[in-house]
Amino acid sequence: MPSSIKSLVEVQHQWSSLLQTLEGHTAYVWAVAFSPDGGTVASASDDTTVRLWDVATGTTLQTLEGHTSYVSAVVFSPDGGTVASASDDRTVRLWDVVTGAALQTLEGHTSYVSAVAFSPDGKTVASASDDTTVRLWDVTTGTALQTLEGHTSSVRAVAFSPDGGTVASASDDRMVRLWDVATGAVLQTLEGHTSYVRAVAFSPDGGTVASASASDGRTVWLWDVATGAALQTLEGHESYVRAVAFSPDGGTVASASGDRTVRLWDVATGAALQTLEGHTYDVTAVAFSPDGGTVASASGDRTVGLWDVATGPVLQTLEHHMSYVRAVVFSPDGGTVASASDDRTVRLWDVATGTALQTLEGHASSVRAVVFSPDGGKVASASDDRTVRLWDVVTGAALQTLEGHTSFNSAVAFSTDGGTVASASASDDTTVRLWDVATGAALQTLKGHTSFVRAVFFSPDGGTVASASYDRTVRLWDVATGAALQTLEGHTSFTSAVAFSSDGGTVASGSDDSTVRLWDVVTGAALQTLEGHTLFVRAVAFSPDGGTVASASGDRTVRLWDVVTGAALQTLEDCLIEHLAFSREGPYLETNRGLLYIQCDSASLFAPKLQPPCTVFIRENWITQDESSILWLPSEYRPNCSAFRGNHLFLGLTSGKIIFLRFSSF
Repeated sequence: MPSSIKSLVEVQHQWSSLLQTLEGHTAYVWAVAFSPDGGTVASASDDTTVRLWDVATGTTLQTLEGHTSYVSAVVFSPDGGTVASASDDRTVRLWDVVTGAALQTLEGHTSYVSAVAFSPDGKTVASASDDTTVRLWDVTTGTALQTLEGHTSSVRAVAFSPDGGTVASASDDRMVRLWDVATGAVLQTLEGHTSYVRAVAFSPDGGTVASASASDGRTVWLWDVATGAALQTLEGHESYVRAVAFSPDGGTVASASGDRTVRLWDVATGAALQTLEGHTYDVTAVAFSPDGGTVASASGDRTVGLWDVATGPVLQTLEHHMSYVRAVVFSPDGGTVASASDDRTVRLWDVATGTALQTLEGHASSVRAVVFSPDGGKVASASDDRTVRLWDVVTGAALQTLEGHTSFNSAVAFSTDGGTVASASASDDTTVRLWDVATGAALQTLKGHTSFVRAVFFSPDGGTVASASYDRTVRLWDVATGAALQTLEGHTSFTSAVAFSSDGGTVASGSDDSTVRLWDVVTGAALQTLEGHTLFVRAVAFSPDGGTVASASGDRTVRLWDVVTGAALQTLEDCLIEHLAFSREGPYLETNRGLLYIQCDSASLFAPKLQPPCTVFIRENWITQDESSILWLPSEYRPNCSAFRGNHLFLGLTSGKIIFLRFSSF
């Protein structure tokens, strides 16, 4: 884990082991292999391609195309310069690693080829086929050297001994056979498996063979090469074992299984060392890096996993939501986080420790939104059960249940003094309602919108509420009387974001028409139409002095605009965010995904900050710090919602899990 991450608290126990998820294949991944220097991984897929990946960055280096059916196996030559791949198209192909060029096509098998291996000197390739044979080939010329016959069913795996003098083959006839490479003679027949044998590997010293069984077997067997005696039977997998590999020092065996796990075993004792969990489908292949520190696994979930062998899988297991997490927000003082979920609960978390403080139960359906009161003492939650609930943060007690909406609640906000809550509803309701926080009484029902109300926002003095709706309008309402003050029309698609300037004189609105519009609060006049985004605008915010507006869009940009002239000031790329605000401590935007640095020459716009903050941000599938990628997010860890404050990042996942990270400050 990067040294800048001081705490990582999460709810799925393999985080510390999984280093990368390599995505790009469009179908089942059958096989994976490391290059000899450990810098490259090759993967083979049902999409008929072989892909080469950079281990350090996870990027694709080459896509090797040429097979006409699925690719079942892949292996590097000992010098790392060539890759051999085996396919259902009955061929073995040799490829140049640097250029991706096809070097040889080895033809001769009469059925699909299921496995391939290089001899230690790189001069010979062995291939195993459903035609019940093993074939040996000359790498330079592509000519067939030997056809090894003896198995009575499909041959599923093949491996050379470290000295190159012996080949081991595994078959559906439940046998492992050892062959003399020079003569083609059978040296040993290893019997004991009670079902198909799907994998075979030699230990680095050549003295031991590991074989793996499918169906009712689910076992890994270790054999003495010289005598053919069985040394260990490794049991623990809950489904067929598809692949085995020895660590470079020969002390550990890794096995890959249909139970979606990789297991690590002690060769000498047969003891189970680790269970690596994370794949969401069968694990079909496994390999150790040359230094033994990393295991690569391939899966039917279309991914390749890279695992840290030394760390062990377990970090910390916390209480967590049981379903989709829809929102996470910080309390005003930054000490508590609230999360809202489809499991009908709101949970409160201690930022310093990541521990759960309260589980707020009472809603009868999904909770869509949650917000803290300005003093941090209360939480308001909005639910599909048509209610808003108010909760005491310290005790977790339910304070009020605000009932009246006739459809699900889509948004909720506190007034600046904390005395009033505004809630917005969707579907056939289309109203905004104002509630007294102390008594729970309904104060006003604001009617006028003709469609889903997406957002509500109080003016700084608390006297006005702005609401944004899918009816393409923003409406301004008098809090005291409920009267409609202005209907701001001009957007040509849904409006989903709204904000007041600090003096309350201007409103900014964001729309699916990809524009931001600025409006005069008193007259309702349109002041500016800010164009530049290419997709919907989901968030807007004013700078403290009111001179700049920031907008965030589905086009993955954040744009800064001059309020007076409407000029575009800056565009920040690769920023898919939902909430933003200007920092009062320096030239930064505070967003739900981290801090964004603003290049601004105006000394009056931002207060100076003597020590720069922790500039952490979520970009694509990485957590970055100071623009450097420091932590890869596997697919199952990519957040549906997130919140960042100071040096703490909370991620809410569709699975219901909450991930908490604390970073060092600089």
